Amino acid sequence: MKFCSHCGNPVIQRIPEGDSRVRFVCDHCQTIHYQNPNIVAGCLPVWGTKVLLCRRAIEPRLGFWTLPAGFMENGETVEQAARRETDEEACATVNNLSLYMMIDVPHISQVHVFYRAELANLQFAAGIESLEVQLFEEADIPWSELAFPTVSRTLECYYADRITQLYPVRSEALPPSRGIKKT
Repeated sequence: MKFCSHCGNPVIQRIPEGDSRVRFVCDHCQTIHYQNPNIVAGCLPVWGTKVLLCRRAIEPRLGFWTLPAGFMENGETVEQAARRETDEEACATVNNLSLYMMIDVPHISQVHVFYRAELANLQFAAGIESLEVQLFEEADIPWSELAFPTVSRTLECYYADRITQLYPVRSEALPPSRGIKKT
C-alpha cells in the first residue's frame, strides 16, 4: 500500500499508539489501514457415496480439481458464501450444511472454511469458473490433480470420518511447506 484510500496521501508503516503491530498509517488524516485475513468458504457436496468436484477454469491452478469454494463477500455469512460459491462454480443447490473444516493458512493470510453438504438433486453443471463438474467415488478422486492442499486435507478427513459416520468440526493450520502460494 502506498496511498491512503481515505484521503489519497502517502502512507507509512509504523506501530500506531496503543497497537503492537506494524500497520499502514496515513500521517495526513491519521487513518490506520488494517489488513486482515481473507475467508475462503466452500462446500464438500455429497450425493450418496460420491463427492462433487469442480475443474478450475481460472488461475490459480487452472485445470486442477477443487471443492466449490471462493472468497467470502461483505454482507454475507460464511454459510451464505459457501452456498453462493457452490451455486456459482457448480450450478448446484445444497442442503443440510454442517460446519466441517476450518484450515488456517497464515502464510497467505487466509482461512478456509468447508461445510459438509448434501446435493439437493443431480442438476449441476460447470459454472463460469469451472471447466467441468463431476461426482467422484473415493477410489476415483484425482488426488494428484487437486488444486489446493486445503481441499486434499478436507477430503482426507472426510473419507476417514466416513468410516465411523462421525464428522467432528475440525480446525487445523496448514504449514507453509504444504504449498498454497499467494498470487
